[in-house]
Amino acid sequence: MKTYWNEDEIRTVVPKGYTNDASGLNLTKVDSIIDVPHSKEAIEEQLKELLAFSKMKQIPLSIAGAKHSMGGHTMYPDGIVVNMRPYNHMKLDGDVLTVGSGALWEEVINYLDKYKKSVAIMQAFSSFSVGGSMSVNGHGWQKNAPPMSSSVLSFTLMKADGEIVTCSRTENKELFSLVIGGYGLFGIILDVKLKVVDNENLNFNRFKFESTKYLSYFRRYARDDEKAKLVFGRLNISEKDFLEYATLNVFTSSKTPLSDAQKPEHSQKSNEIKRIIFRSTVNSEYGKRLRWDLETELSKFSSDENFSRNEVLNDNVALIENKDSTSTDILQEYFIPERNFNEYIQALKKDLRNTQIDLLNITIRDVYQDHDSYMNYARENVFGFVFLFNQKKNPEDEEAMKKLTQKLVQTAIRMEGTYYLPYRLHVEKEAMRKAYPQSDAFFQLKLKYDPDQIFKNKFYDYYK
Repeated sequence: MKTYWNEDEIRTVVPKGYTNDASGLNLTKVDSIIDVPHSKEAIEEQLKELLAFSKMKQIPLSIAGAKHSMGGHTMYPDGIVVNMRPYNHMKLDGDVLTVGSGALWEEVINYLDKYKKSVAIMQAFSSFSVGGSMSVNGHGWQKNAPPMSSSVLSFTLMKADGEIVTCSRTENKELFSLVIGGYGLFGIILDVKLKVVDNENLNFNRFKFESTKYLSYFRRYARDDEKAKLVFGRLNISEKDFLEYATLNVFTSSKTPLSDAQKPEHSQKSNEIKRIIFRSTVNSEYGKRLRWDLETELSKFSSDENFSRNEVLNDNVALIENKDSTSTDILQEYFIPERNFNEYIQALKKDLRNTQIDLLNITIRDVYQDHDSYMNYARENVFGFVFLFNQKKNPEDEEAMKKLTQKLVQTAIRMEGTYYLPYRLHVEKEAMRKAYPQSDAFFQLKLKYDPDQIFKNKFYDYYK
């Protein structure tokens, strides 16, 4: 109740002529925001004209979808923002979905559900766009799987000169690799062909144990269990047992036919209760313990209940929405090889102690080696540690967040790992190139395909 009453629910309004992203810390004045049309013929005509205008007037273009990145990846000062969200058409042909890059995963799931199909690989929330997920090469809870690039069969791309080309593992291979995980710097993704899988009923089980035993539990109940389909872990972040305990959350194939599933009700009221419980952890040791206890001790009430794959995947980011206008939630992610898993957790205990930035969550997901993306973060099989922090929107917290990020990046590099690029631009250039030694070649190839630098964003401007 204290959490509920303290939320001001004042939504920050982006002034006309400006744009922002999920961080709420990137308010940027732009030339204009252009919404693309829904139809294929209209979008191609509009974008070709826009590219010609951009080149003539020397006004850069930035590509935006759901705008969940946090480092200015979808904007450039005084540039044009191309809003791809309206381009969300879909057509299913067997196990291949052709989809407009502006579609949200939520829209994709709802469409596929009618055909008893499901998304093969996507991020943890369904609020992101297909094109955005490709541009960051997202990954999710899918067990023993590479990032989402592995589910992309091909896509059409409008290049800087207005030409539309098909990119795949056999056609325009270099562009295929550069665009996936390329943050909108090589062209505009139009139509995407994705592999899809069957929707199915899943059973849920949660295991609680000492964090040093995570790998053994993961191997037994996830990696080596063919029935396990969706898997994620979570670390205890309360001060009492800081990073000492973990949970493994496993969704396994059920014997119950999909049509006979007993679908649980997820009312707006119950979702709001879940959100409040999560938000109660902000700057509250009691709240952090309460959430951990509710998740671990009461999980038996949902064990063995049937959930369809689509129900599990179709979670909106609103479930953790921050309704305090004075603060913002910041995501980070680090990818660590299995051989350094336990050592990394021990290092985190030192890095995360005595910081003024409030840690809300650490989720663990396994990610297989990525053979597709040029700027690949999973250069071998790794575990992704996803951090969610809460910081105040003031210079003091921003500086503290920057220092903490730099410390966490150095720890990841020391553990032979990498960090994820869609977030705040707090990592120094030297450290970025240490984590991504291919970055200089990446930026040179950017100029090969876009010599006039029509496609720009803050990420590119900082690191090029």
